[in-house]
Amino acid sequence: MKTDRKDDYSAFQATLIRRVGGSVALSITIVMAMYLLFWKRRMGNWIVWFLQNILQMDFYDAYNFYGDYFRGNKDRFFIAAITIVFAVLLWRVFRGMTRYFEEINQGIEALLADDENQIQLSPEMLPFERKLNTVKRTLAERKAETALAEQRKDELVMYLAHDIRTPLTSVIGYLNLLEEEPNIPEEQRAKRVHIALEKAYRLETMINEFFEITRYNSQQITLSKETIDLYYMLVQLSDELSPVFAPRGNTVALHLAENLTVEADPEKLARVFSNILKNAASYSYPHTEITISAEKSEREVIIQFQNRGEDISGEALASLFDKFYRADKSRSSDTGGTGLGLAIAKEIVILHGGTISATSKNHVVTFTISLPLAH
Repeated sequence: MKTDRKDDYSAFQATLIRRVGGSVALSITIVMAMYLLFWKRRMGNWIVWFLQNILQMDFYDAYNFYGDYFRGNKDRFFIAAITIVFAVLLWRVFRGMTRYFEEINQGIEALLADDENQIQLSPEMLPFERKLNTVKRTLAERKAETALAEQRKDELVMYLAHDIRTPLTSVIGYLNLLEEEPNIPEEQRAKRVHIALEKAYRLETMINEFFEITRYNSQQITLSKETIDLYYMLVQLSDELSPVFAPRGNTVALHLAENLTVEADPEKLARVFSNILKNAASYSYPHTEITISAEKSEREVIIQFQNRGEDISGEALASLFDKFYRADKSRSSDTGGTGLGLAIAKEIVILHGGTISATSKNHVVTFTISLPLAH
């Protein structure tokens, strides 16, 4: 890469060398010509000829005039001429450099312009042109990301207004009914209290998730790592989540060694696996199997969750772990969640020094988690 960078600037360097070298060569040529003319007295003949034929002076007057005003001050003339020549040399060099600075300045102005036009500089300034265009693309991408973040923020406000209002409205409604009808049958009272409490728990879960993702973003989460029996954890989670899989007839199959262990925070790692399994339960085809596999390499443990479901587009895959993103916009908070589950899973995995990704092909969605082995 270093060699390539040097080669990128070779055209610019060659142009500068040609300009400076050409100016120096021209200056030396002029100085040598002046030396031959003044010091070899050829210039004197031309001056005398000029005084005789143009100013109509006779030979002796012209010769004396040349001797008094030119020959006697030839050193001063020569020094002045050399000074002028080198001043012109510097002017040429600085003029060329200034032109490049002007081009860079125009490039910076174009960089700040809100358009899609490519910045174009002189051919020898190609490396500068590339870098300015790279910066322009980066700024455009960041602007687009900022706009997307603002859009997500607006969507968040909309989701919050809807998602929180839905369970809150239910809680308020059922409590109002209980207050307005204090003498309703015990069975109806218990049913309404149960629904209100269920919605209140749902509201509490949502608020806790919002606070949790904020804590992860502000790096206020610490890990308590220990050796975890990965197989036992996944078996336990599968059993605990069986009521989630049962309504759609989904099942879980484990394909990993029983002695596989990993160094991690058990509570938070369980949260990662739980969020992925709940997501799989929501988006799997009914009566299909969700498979979990894991293997250990020299440096990491790789865990994969696979479920059969609708293919996820590339655009959706790129945003799957973004905060408040839900692939199915039509899902309510009661079915689709807050859109924070996978975002929280990603934050936990990153906190462990690992990576998480998702792929979708031929109606098979695969979530892959890699966790580094303990040193």
